[in-house]
Amino acid sequence: MADIVVFHNPSCSKSRGALDILRERGVDAQVVEYLKAPPSRADIERILGAIDEPPAALVRTDDPKFKALGVAKPTDRAAVVDLLVAHPEVMQRPVVFVGDKAVIARPSEKVLDLL
Repeated sequence: MADIVVFHNPSCSKSRGALDILRERGVDAQVVEYLKAPPSRADIERILGAIDEPPAALVRTDDPKFKALGVAKPTDRAAVVDLLVAHPEVMQRPVVFVGDKAVIARPSEKVLDLL
């Protein structure tokens, strides 16, 4: 199987659930705790190019942390990238890559779309 990378937040139940699903299937994944090692601009661009959703889906606009920023909801790719480079804590999670395809695994079972 292709390399599997999970952009993970250990405090998120959906993120933990996606990792559990992978482990239950004996799948090894590289886990990136993106709050400890924030994604670069290139990482975010790669995610946006790999998910089958609009760029704004990668932002947790309902999260109190996003609302506290006092910024408008991003509507285009460049605005999403700029926001997430500056504030990775509002990135939707988990993001799971298998090769060059990725999903935002919400619900956690969405990770199965890649296996």
